[in-house]
Amino acid sequence: MDNVQEIIPATAEQAVAPVNAAPMNVTNMWVDKDAFEQAQRVSIMLSKSQMIPEKYQNKPQDCFVAIEMAARAGLSPLAVLQNVDVVKGKPRWSGQACMAIINSCGRFRDARPVYTGTKGTDTRACFIRAIRISDGEVVDGTEISMKMAAAEGWMSNTKWKNMPEQMLFYRAAAFFARMYCPSELLGAIVEGEPEDIEASRQKQSGASATMTAALDAAIAAGKEKK
Repeated sequence: MDNVQEIIPATAEQAVAPVNAAPMNVTNMWVDKDAFEQAQRVSIMLSKSQMIPEKYQNKPQDCFVAIEMAARAGLSPLAVLQNVDVVKGKPRWSGQACMAIINSCGRFRDARPVYTGTKGTDTRACFIRAIRISDGEVVDGTEISMKMAAAEGWMSNTKWKNMPEQMLFYRAAAFFARMYCPSELLGAIVEGEPEDIEASRQKQSGASATMTAALDAAIAAGKEKK
């Protein structure tokens, strides 16, 4: 990856502070009665708090699921409550939560976004750089560029036009997490992925329709010549 311009320290917007240990052991709460009951009590307490997102207030069942996700991802329940939405019945991590997952998985440290190219052009790109704990090796994730976003049809999502730097970061973090710590994502989608996937599908459908129309026109033209 050439022309590296900026290594950006993770800010409050870009990272959720990792938690080295979950506040309670709920990993086996589905089979351990005591752990299950403890998680239930904490879920009820959290659901009554005014300091959690409104979508979770008075919903202990959703808080319970958040606690389970937190235990598996190595984050605190509050971090999950603040950074997980539910879209069509499926949990969705926020873009910045991916950085916390990378730093909390136990395999990497000091994950940072690295920006390359010229700001405001299609050469602008971002990838995640982290240090692998086992051997100290620097690991670079997939580079996501504005050129790639345009080629994939992601630009139809207005966020790519209004906040390109942040979107580059979100997608770079998601790519890194999916490649190097997929188990911690727990199969959940990441902010921006559904919109980008749908945009790519629409672009492909449009291209197919254009090709079909061109083929039909060519066939019609051939018939007229006959």
